Amino acid sequence: MAKVVLPELGENVTKATVSYWYFQPGEKVEEKADLVELSTDKATFNLPSPCNGTLSEVFFQEGDSVNIGEVLAVIEEN
Repeated sequence: MAKVVLPELGENVTKATVSYWYFQPGEKVEEKADLVELSTDKATFNLPSPCNGTLSEVFFQEGDSVNIGEVLAVIEEN
């Protein structure tokens, strides 16, 4: 099981907003594939999948605000 965590995003950035999930729970994902689009006050960026596997659970929905270090989702590794 791999946790997808919101990483440090730079100086004075403490949170991001989930814009779009490219995959839904139950779908297979490949390592480095774009998993979720996030936005901050300064930029929009994609967070890649950390491994191959199946997206098993998503903890934040589109429009939700996420703090640095929080777990966005869980991937069951193959």
